[in-house]
Parts: sequence; C-alpha cells; structure tokens
Amino acid sequence: MRIVSGSARGRRLKAPPNESKTRPMADKIKEALFGSLASFGVQPERILDLYAGSGAIGIEALSRGGEWCDFVDRDKIAVQTIHDNLKSTGFDAQAAVHHRAIEPFISGVREPYDFVILDPPYADPAILDTLERLSRSGAVQDGTIVVIGHWPRLEIPDEVGQLSKLRGRCHGDSCFAIFDTVIPEDDGAVD
Repeated sequence: MRIVSGSARGRRLKAPPNESKTRPMADKIKEALFGSLASFGVQPERILDLYAGSGAIGIEALSRGGEWCDFVDRDKIAVQTIHDNLKSTGFDAQAAVHHRAIEPFISGVREPYDFVILDPPYADPAILDTLERLSRSGAVQDGTIVVIGHWPRLEIPDEVGQLSKLRGRCHGDSCFAIFDTVIPEDDGAVD
C-alpha cells in the first residue's frame, strides 16, 4: 500500500495487522476514486476519513493538497497505525486522529467538511443508516462530497438522505459511490 500521487507520492504505508479487521482500499481503487473526483473538479481541503483503518485515503487527500484531515476509527491498533503513517509521511501537523466510534463522532461535528470518506467493513449492516445520519449532520454542507467504499453486493441507492449519487464504480470485489450533498433551502414557510 502506497501513496499514489502528490507530495508524498510513492511512500509506503503500514496496514493494521489482520486482527484489527480492517480492509484497506487497494491502490488501483484509490487511483480510480481520486481520478473520478478530479473529473468533477473536486480538490478536497477539509477532509473527514471515517472507518479510517490505515488512514490511506485521508493521507492520499493530504498528499494531493488537502489542508486538514480528521481520522476516526474505533480500533486501537488502527489508530496507532494512522499515527505512524501520518508521522512517516510528514502530515502529522495537518491531522487529528480520533479513537472513537463513528456514530457519536458524527453526532458531535459542528464544522462541515468539503470531503467525507467512509470505508466501513463490508459486513456492516447499518452502513446505509450511518450514511443517512451523516447526510443530516453538521459534518456536511451544501456541496460536500461524500464517498462510500463498499462491496459489489451492497446496492447503494441514488439518493440517501440529503445525498445524491454522482457516480459509482466497481473494480473486482471493491466498489465506491460518490455523492454530492444538496441541502434544501429553508423557505421560511411555517407548517
């Protein structure tokens, strides 16, 4: 696993040992994801990496010019791996690592991000519910790009909460879906 592009291009990253049950996104999938983002003109600056695992996706975004990334994972070994990878790539001053469960973290977010990535375990039965709660949280604003990594058997709807799917791609047994956040304007009408 390595950084595909940007200032840290080619640097190798550690992956958490198998007992942490993480499944890092393959380099070719990361490359396809960031290529898709570039085709939409997306240049992430403030990033939220949920189910961060090794931190590879958030670190890739930092390498490509991102200014800040919050990494969230509940696994202690994954959190240490993220710290190690940030230090080895020189991005530790541009990031914070949160050892927390995803739900309470997104419930407490007050400042929005322009890019949010979720790469949960494939067997997570509540991921679409989590995606919907994220869409209504303080982590997103109109125009926030949200990406979810998933397995091919999980059908991702075109609309989830305030998210609208822009593109979905699969490579082998790994897929991702890119969403734009469209928050309806408050028209001031009283029900």
